[in-house]
Amino acid sequence: MKVLDDKQFLSVIHSYERQLAKLLALLLAVVIGIAAVELVVDSGLNVINLQTNWFDGSLIRLLDRLLLIFIALEVLQNVTAYLRDQVVQIELVLLTALTAVARKVIVLPPGTENKPALMAGFGVIVVGLAAA
Repeated sequence: MKVLDDKQFLSVIHSYERQLAKLLALLLAVVIGIAAVELVVDSGLNVINLQTNWFDGSLIRLLDRLLLIFIALEVLQNVTAYLRDQVVQIELVLLTALTAVARKVIVLPPGTENKPALMAGFGVIVVGLAAA
């Protein structure tokens, strides 16, 4: 005797996936909000206290944190698009990946340009994502 036929089983699994995606989207939204507030407060306090020398690496760290928040926002958009349309939008996924690679390239530590294999690897990744 079958407890759940295929249609009922898939319906239960689909409902579970949607509820889990909603929970994860809510958690991600809270984390993004907290990270954004922390970034604004930390940066604001540094500017007010004149503790920021933008040329000692502070600007790169600020960009790193800012781009990380943007990446998290793009992931949240991916989840909400999935909930809305029931499909994973590949354009959003590729945009998120391209932003993540750009973040890595922007925040490379000094001296990394002397590693040609790493630079070539980033080039291949960027061209591959752009082609996709």
